[in-house]
Amino acid sequence: MARITKPLTNTEVKQAKPRDKIYSLSDGEGLALRVKTNGSKLWLFDYYRPYTKKRTCLSFGTYPEISLADARKLRAEARSLLAQKIDPKTHREETDQAITQKLSMTLTHVAESWFAVKKTQVTPNYAEDIWRSLELHIFPAMGKMPIDAIRATHAIETMRPIAAKGSLETIKRLSQRLNEIMIYAVNTGLIPHNYLSGIKAAFKAPTKNHMPTLKPEELPELMKALNVASIKLTTRCLIEWQLHTMVRPSEASGARWDEIDLEDNLWNIPAERMKKKKPHSVPLSPQTISLLNLMKPISSQREFIFPSDRDPLRHVNEQTANMALKRMGFAGRLVSHGLRALASTTLNEQGFDSDVIESALAHIDSNEVRRAYNRADYLERRRVLMCWWSEHIERASTGQFCLSSSNVHLKAIG
Repeated sequence: MARITKPLTNTEVKQAKPRDKIYSLSDGEGLALRVKTNGSKLWLFDYYRPYTKKRTCLSFGTYPEISLADARKLRAEARSLLAQKIDPKTHREETDQAITQKLSMTLTHVAESWFAVKKTQVTPNYAEDIWRSLELHIFPAMGKMPIDAIRATHAIETMRPIAAKGSLETIKRLSQRLNEIMIYAVNTGLIPHNYLSGIKAAFKAPTKNHMPTLKPEELPELMKALNVASIKLTTRCLIEWQLHTMVRPSEASGARWDEIDLEDNLWNIPAERMKKKKPHSVPLSPQTISLLNLMKPISSQREFIFPSDRDPLRHVNEQTANMALKRMGFAGRLVSHGLRALASTTLNEQGFDSDVIESALAHIDSNEVRRAYNRADYLERRRVLMCWWSEHIERASTGQFCLSSSNVHLKAIG
């Protein structure tokens, strides 16, 4: 007849004293209290592992942190698992690992994985802006939170101080970026839903502000200001280069010598440097060639056409032209990106084909067939447009010293 173990009482557990050797008090069904020589007491569950039938034990924790009632509850749960052929120790390890992994899936961690994909879809400068905005505004308050614990209230409270300062455009961008991260987490199976959808509705929408630009008739004023401005030659060349080529600030500031094709008079900008990730070729007018000639003694041995003053191995900051325009008195009237709008408005007023103008501005045509036609046909038509635009700039500089003027006698690039 099997020996029946008498269950322990709370008094027996509490009054169990240490001895010269470690000993155990059994509560039955595999549960025992191990009393160590230093007086500490540990609950252990003794059992045979499913399938292997090897004997092992599982710790439930120490007394009095784990009471007798708690230990019996844990024993019942372990025996229930054994009845299902599940090893309680393996089950605990897997559960602990899942919890650890879940806690490690913080917003910052998930954002890093999302960003590794996102940065391949945008220009390097824009990618840097995205990550910097998250580091500055989001990660300090929410970065360490598990992704599945983040709710709309967390994001809204984090962004309220930004909204209070009136930075509604920043709120709009942060809301968009947080939603992209959460959608990435949904798609990768980390969370079941995007808990941040609609957070932008908690804030006022930013007022649509167009990039400050000049009217076509104000172009002579700009050229005159450039003539008398106390700015570095590289900065002035950069502004004129952007004006003539109609590219975005980041594309102009990052221009490289190996992108210049003087045989076909083209500036071939690779896809990774373009906003829409499509390669773009800019026909070079005689005036833009003159600008390259001016920069040749300064940077022809370097990678970038417009090198940074502090670090010649890097290109100038894309904000360099903006800062110069501010110092020239155009604050609130013109930003470097607005030079594109100035060109567009002028060319449209002069009756140039709007499709050719859009192609020159590297605006993506949604019609794939038409876009293919643009590549083949519009390039030659754009040469005519770009030459007219450069000559128009030169005419606006009459009486001024225009760096890109075809009247400036410069040696051709060798």
